[in-house]
Amino acid sequence: MSGFSPDWLALREPADHAARSGDLAARVQAHFQSLDHMTVVDLGCGSGSNLRALAPGLPLRQTWRLVDWDPALLAAARETLRDWALGENGEAHDEGAALRLRHAGRDIDVRFEQADLAQNLAKVLDAKADLVTATAFFDLVSADWIAVLCEEIARRGLPLYAILTYNGEETWEPPHAADAMVLAAFHAHQQGDKGFGPAAGPFAAAHLQRVLESHGYRVSAAQSPWRLGPDQAELLHELVGGIAAAVAETGLVPPEQLKSWRMARAEGATVSIGHTDVFAARD
Repeated sequence: MSGFSPDWLALREPADHAARSGDLAARVQAHFQSLDHMTVVDLGCGSGSNLRALAPGLPLRQTWRLVDWDPALLAAARETLRDWALGENGEAHDEGAALRLRHAGRDIDVRFEQADLAQNLAKVLDAKADLVTATAFFDLVSADWIAVLCEEIARRGLPLYAILTYNGEETWEPPHAADAMVLAAFHAHQQGDKGFGPAAGPFAAAHLQRVLESHGYRVSAAQSPWRLGPDQAELLHELVGGIAAAVAETGLVPPEQLKSWRMARAEGATVSIGHTDVFAARD
């Protein structure tokens, strides 16, 4: 799976970090607070945003295995993580394939792993891990792949922290007559194959919770909606353009209605876009 540019990920990162459930993040931090060192596997890591959000609340010594299929995103992750550490009066040292960071009192070793998660998930999970995590990822994979992941982590007894899984809830203000039609078409497009089979799309978060519970996990979930308005004008512009382009590909919305919707959304609209955060552990 690819197609996400570093520029898009950088643009959405502040909104992603603001949307995360603070209560659930605190629960995750408490779960690992007794550890002196922990290893985190970040699936579909993109440019490293998940590390930047999570690492300051985790134990003082951390190893992160950043896994992605796209070498350009892994390169962007290395660069942005180096800048992140140095920008906070920390340290960043390249050590061949790894990157050693000092940030917010944490010593963080980062390993970059290019892997096809559709084919090599078990191999990725066979290496050391204390936590498996992913951000804005599970709505892009299939229900079958989610079932395989849950089976693999259950076999190893690994906790899972899934952040910002799109759940299909969208509310635009002011409303537009084509909102429901555009949303239905967007969901149809989202459930196309992104490299893992037909994507679970807006049903991913609920499916993930059910499968985890069937494996004996204690599952906690919390809402983590994007709330975007005029202060995020550039992100809104890109979001509306992306939705309109996806909807146009489906042919489910007449072009004139889609054009009207897009023009209305370019004129100071606000939106709440629903996501769900999930933390699952056995103890």
